[in-house]
Amino acid sequence: MNEITGINHVGLRVRDMDISRIFYEKLGFKFIVGPVGPEPVAIIEHTCGVNFNLILNASDKAPKGNVLMEEPTKYTGYTHIALEVTNAASVANKIINLGLTITEEVEYNGAKFFFIRDPDNNVIEFHQPAN
Repeated sequence: MNEITGINHVGLRVRDMDISRIFYEKLGFKFIVGPVGPEPVAIIEHTCGVNFNLILNASDKAPKGNVLMEEPTKYTGYTHIALEVTNAASVANKIINLGLTITEEVEYNGAKFFFIRDPDNNVIEFHQPAN
């Protein structure tokens, strides 16, 4: 379909809007609006154009871990979002200085990338492509 021009937004189900908002603001996202709509949803956006909808209806009874990444049975679904960066080492240093934990770092065929988790264990990759 040639009509598709890009990704409009990514929906992330979260437990607490305030906690998630503070976390994503540390990464440079700005709060746009919310909660709005029947779900309800809060919208945040980065200056690079990446837009997340924080879906504010996660059950308190839901597992605290990430069932797509931590269970021995591999369920279908989106496992992570990858944010492209110009300098993975610089971003990693900023992440560490924010007091956030890098869960894995990889270098493969010249590409460098690392992973963190948000407060609800959603996985975020920071990816520097190979030159």
